[in-house]
Amino acid sequence: RSITIIMLVSLFTGMVLGLQAHHALVQFGAEGAVGSLVALSLIMELGPVLTAIMITARAGSAIAAEIGILRISEQIDALHTMRINPIRYLVSPRIAAAVISFPLLTAVFDLIGILGGYISGVMLLGLNAGVYWHSTQVYVVMSDITNGFIKAVVFAVIVATVCCYQGYFAHTRRDSHGAQAVGLSTTSAVVISCVLILVSDYVVTSLLI
Repeated sequence: RSITIIMLVSLFTGMVLGLQAHHALVQFGAEGAVGSLVALSLIMELGPVLTAIMITARAGSAIAAEIGILRISEQIDALHTMRINPIRYLVSPRIAAAVISFPLLTAVFDLIGILGGYISGVMLLGLNAGVYWHSTQVYVVMSDITNGFIKAVVFAVIVATVCCYQGYFAHTRRDSHGAQAVGLSTTSAVVISCVLILVSDYVVTSLLI
């Protein structure tokens, strides 16, 4: 359900990158490298990061709120009573779903973003279409794509874990209780996830380079 916002954000991100890249590179007579600059920026950095942030805002908040409501309505306690492991029943499927969906949505983001760069650079600014796609094909290698997917998987685990944790322990907050605790836990889940995405992005990048 996050694919619509992912496609919209990626399209305009690619268009902005194409516009900025053309403005910067044309001063050096290197406007033919616009395609590779847009593609590498999206695949290695902006694609995984922005996809993770958008999913956090769209789905991560929903996960935290849903589990938080289950907690304050004592439905998780009912699972304990029925000898059902709440972690296995509620948390594990969400982490597995995140690990599957984050790389897929990142791939969609990358493809639509590169298309946005094409629209901006070729259709609006008049770059040669063949040069755009050729530079993209030549300078983007498989290791760049793999590194982007590795980041997506790391972000998936972080976002799913943080959001599930905040919702699962919403009842232990000292600053509020009940429905207010669910709201604050949801807010905390989104904020903490976004910060950890950026921190882990630096850590993973430093390890992969």
